[in-house]
Amino acid sequence: MSGTGDNLPRPEEVEKEISDYLSRRFGDKVKIVSAALPEEDGARRDKTSAPRKKNIDFNLKPADLKRFLDRYIVRQDRAKEILSTKICTHYNRAARAGREGGAREQPVGGVKNNVLILGPTGVGKTYMIRLIAKRLGVPFVKGDATKFSETGYVGGDVEDLVRDLVREADGDLELAQYGIIYIDEIDKIASSGNVVGLDVSRTGVQRALLKPMEETEVELKVPHDPMSMMREMERMRREGAGAPRSVSTKNILFIMSGAFSTLSRLIRERVETQGIGFSACVKSGREDASANYLSRVRAEDLVRYGFESEFIGRLPITAVLSPLSPSDLLEILKNPGNPIVLGKKLDFAAYGIDAVFSEEALALIAQNAALENTGARGLVSAMERALMGFEHALPSTAIRRLAVTAELVRDPEKALADLLARPDEPARASEFAAAKAAERDRVAAFFTCRAADLAEKAGVKLTPARAILAADLYTQNPADPEIVVRDLKERIEAVKKLEIRFLKDHDIDLVLDDDAVDLLVPAGDPEESYRRLTADFEYGLKLVKEKTGASRFVLSAADLADPEGHVKKLLTAKE
Repeated sequence: MSGTGDNLPRPEEVEKEISDYLSRRFGDKVKIVSAALPEEDGARRDKTSAPRKKNIDFNLKPADLKRFLDRYIVRQDRAKEILSTKICTHYNRAARAGREGGAREQPVGGVKNNVLILGPTGVGKTYMIRLIAKRLGVPFVKGDATKFSETGYVGGDVEDLVRDLVREADGDLELAQYGIIYIDEIDKIASSGNVVGLDVSRTGVQRALLKPMEETEVELKVPHDPMSMMREMERMRREGAGAPRSVSTKNILFIMSGAFSTLSRLIRERVETQGIGFSACVKSGREDASANYLSRVRAEDLVRYGFESEFIGRLPITAVLSPLSPSDLLEILKNPGNPIVLGKKLDFAAYGIDAVFSEEALALIAQNAALENTGARGLVSAMERALMGFEHALPSTAIRRLAVTAELVRDPEKALADLLARPDEPARASEFAAAKAAERDRVAAFFTCRAADLAEKAGVKLTPARAILAADLYTQNPADPEIVVRDLKERIEAVKKLEIRFLKDHDIDLVLDDDAVDLLVPAGDPEESYRRLTADFEYGLKLVKEKTGASRFVLSAADLADPEGHVKKLLTAKE
């Protein structure tokens, strides 16, 4: 058998020899079927090439991260503040230790900023952590606590989440060791209190999580797992034999979450009851019906709930998310970056249909969603109930504009029947135009409010006029606001490049002020803008240059609107 340079046979050579042997031994009765092994390091790469690196923002400040979350998450200010502060601190400390080459080790007995999030379903727990991981540029994996069991029993191993981080990091071990592991439904592994013997699905999982949550080494090769062994053999064939690969969990952040629906009762008993004598208890005399008992949670409450003290001790940070009211749900829908409205607009755009939403329609959708008591998840159901029929029927028609109004949301079937029966009714055009203008104003207000944060991220000055330009771009081609601002920046830069081109072609130093640039941006075609500038100003400015000796000219939006008058003004001013 021939081999490669490292004396190991290639897979195709092994396959050919086995196939030849089987053919000689059994004829056509047995055939070998090849299958590609999953790449542990992501897509196959040449071993001489450097692995792809992601940029981790270890210098992010807590206030900056909270401002980022404010763009997407309604309310929850206290929770956003806690998460922004402790997560930024975790990564900045890790960065400092890395810069100092480990010279300053973590103090003995130091505790990581692992987080426990409490809150009802649909308030944005998972969404918030995904956003944070995206902003930091670290790999993120999510697991369900109910799907794992203690090592050695049937079910997923909690260490598999660490291995998943490596896959999310495309095999970059260094990057994986700074990832975020998010485990949902953690309240489901609280001990029920009536189990005899080892509770594998509950306290067993808690114990299995203790070491990874603190600091341990997790081998990437899983013992007794054939697929893991095959992946390791393939890696060794590509890269050569080496030391066993493992991932340290020292800097991996663990974030747990759950609804904890019955925990408030335990907290209320502790808060409102005090013992007197041997067994008596007296009410505090005051009941605050609006009290958020979860916000008063202590470790002792969680231990009573069914968690081991060692497990709770590794979750020193607690953040509580509040239920969402109908007004909160409306604020979510009014955010142009929310995936519910944006996703539905893109659904219709896939068929060439421009869908716009009136604020009254959004308010009604929010009210319908609130009735489901599932938080933001109810928005998706309410939206689909209102628009499913339109999404089914309209792509087969010539209708290319849809105004989602309150009347449509109240009675979707009647609104669809009326639209199909009278698609060209003149009132529909004015209704769509009004909804489009209102949506543009709403989006412009969002860009104005978030100007500083969006501008800093994209590296462009977002003036009130440019907030309107961004709103126009959004209404023309809906996308995440961050993408819209980046698109605006590219258009501004394309217009500014015309100055250099004008100087090169005509030997005239033409400068467009911000108002002039903003006037040319909506044109969208730099070539057309350049032809217009050349036709309007080339000969006139050359004449001014000959007569006055001036070679640098600053143009405003008013000058672009009246090029002949501007040239005359320049000539008159020098006479």
